[in-house]
Amino acid sequence: MAWIEKQRYLLDLALSSLLRRRGKNLALVLVFTTIVFVLASIFFFTGSIKREASLVLKGSPEVVVQKLVAGRHDLVPESYLTRISGLPGVKNARGRLWGYYFEPTVGANLTVMVSDADVVRQETMVIGKGVARTFQLQKGQVMRFQCADGTERDFRVAEVLSPESELLASDLVLVSTQDFQRLFGVKKGFYTDLVLEVRNSKETATVAEKIKRLLPDTRPILRSEILRTYEAIFDWRGGLLLFTLGGAALAFIIFAWDKATSLSFEERREIGILKAVGWETSEVIALKTWEGIVVSLTSFLIGTIAAYVHVFVASYVLFEPVLKGWSVLYPQFHLIPFVGPYELVALLFLTVVPYTAATIVPCWRAAIIDPDEVMRL
Repeated sequence: MAWIEKQRYLLDLALSSLLRRRGKNLALVLVFTTIVFVLASIFFFTGSIKREASLVLKGSPEVVVQKLVAGRHDLVPESYLTRISGLPGVKNARGRLWGYYFEPTVGANLTVMVSDADVVRQETMVIGKGVARTFQLQKGQVMRFQCADGTERDFRVAEVLSPESELLASDLVLVSTQDFQRLFGVKKGFYTDLVLEVRNSKETATVAEKIKRLLPDTRPILRSEILRTYEAIFDWRGGLLLFTLGGAALAFIIFAWDKATSLSFEERREIGILKAVGWETSEVIALKTWEGIVVSLTSFLIGTIAAYVHVFVASYVLFEPVLKGWSVLYPQFHLIPFVGPYELVALLFLTVVPYTAATIVPCWRAAIIDPDEVMRL
């Protein structure tokens, strides 16, 4: 088609024009690419970790019930479990025992939880990969814990959880019910919280309301609320990093806007020559639009690819402390590559579209000036 051929010639001429000013354009591409890289890294990480959290939470309890005393989380008596189990709509209910054990030698909190697995017996434990790495423990070795009554007990490592579970179980220690009760001084017949399975998933909110009416001193927590909390946390961390780098982004916006909206003497003279040899105003604008597209799209592609490698291959090494948060027991895991259309479209409209649009107005102003006037400048 004639229109396609015309656009191809305009693109060839735009590339030639950019190469004649390669120094300025390379500097612009470098800064442009850096900003795209930062934005894409944040978008890719937050989008992927939220998707990872949603997949993990699919297997979490539909409803968690906590007992509150003076607004604080307290132990739940077994009588609460009996009363909740009899509510219509509750398919299954059970109590959980879990808590946090602070280990002063490394300044880390361990998540200690009761497990009914056959491998977990009295005075033995199953530990996460992060615990094994931090305390340099292997199967068969012993770790000493201080109990609530001041006595000390040794626990032998029965098994180390696989690295695939590290995202969830990096700081996890699984013990028997009797050992947990001795370790934390929890009396028999009490639980940390209760977890429920609902017959109809659409009725979880209704079941939660029934529990609240039956036991006013409890707090039912739905799985959907937990997921929203995780999403808010990672959105907040991504926003914090964006705010921290806002100064650099603002400097780039000013730089790119100045570059796009102000034409140099050479560019104005070039437009005058094109008009003098018979080019129409629309053709001049099309040429400059192609220049803007080449610069912005090249930066977009390079920055996006670099961000993909940074997040999913290099494990987001540059922004890891801010995005993951502070912790002694960092889980070591690789995110499953996931790039949604929202992230790409948002990046495109934040980078390529504004810069390309900004090139049109100054080119139009220069193109409508009489060619003789431009040539005499």
